[in-house]
Amino acid sequence: MGEQTQIIKLDATDSTNLYLKELLQATQLTDYTVVVTKKQLNGRGQMGTIWQSEEGKNLTFSVLKSFEVLHVEHQFLLNIGVSMAVADVLKDLSVPDVSIKWPNDIMSGSYKICGILIENVLKGVLIGQAIIGIGLNVNQAHFENLDKASSLKLVTGSFFDLDELLQRILDRLQYHLEFLESKTVSQLLPSYEKLLFRKDKPSTFTNARGELFMGFIRNVSPSGKLILELEDHIFKEFDLKEVTLLY
Repeated sequence: MGEQTQIIKLDATDSTNLYLKELLQATQLTDYTVVVTKKQLNGRGQMGTIWQSEEGKNLTFSVLKSFEVLHVEHQFLLNIGVSMAVADVLKDLSVPDVSIKWPNDIMSGSYKICGILIENVLKGVLIGQAIIGIGLNVNQAHFENLDKASSLKLVTGSFFDLDELLQRILDRLQYHLEFLESKTVSQLLPSYEKLLFRKDKPSTFTNARGELFMGFIRNVSPSGKLILELEDHIFKEFDLKEVTLLY
């Protein structure tokens, strides 16, 4: 790591992404400034879902990264970089069967153990800053009504030190994000696609109208859309609001 990362620790906050965004408007922040909270009162997942977390048992944090020349149309680079960073750390910790559920939930087997929410601060057609929110289930052992959620403790049997784990993730984030602007999505897609959850397996999806359909996840487009193969070998691209994978 280069200069000392500033880590702001909170007992509780509505949302670490929101806290960091407001802080950014009020003051100059260095790259990789982190806001971490023991308790998030109003955590949001993708598309407004609620992220459920027991106080003091999990990692809930947001990281700031500034960019000079990251074009909005290349923003999927961020999803790839952040997803790969978290996946790297989990694989190093011997988490079984790590995969990425498009666009950026991290899975162990068929259980979600990490959710990522990236919010970009735009300057025209460029991304000025990215606020990267990460919710990782670490030492929590019970999840009410969430049959698809799990934690590092449940899948490995081990207890983890949250500060140490945060540092490991920050190191990998820096590794993946430091030279992101000089990369293209096409360069980074193969390693991301290798980890895609349910890739090439028959899967059930719902569309924006809630209708069920079958398909195979084949790959991801350079703009970050999910490419499904439907019946009769028809390939179709979907963005986040257009498709939900049921599994």
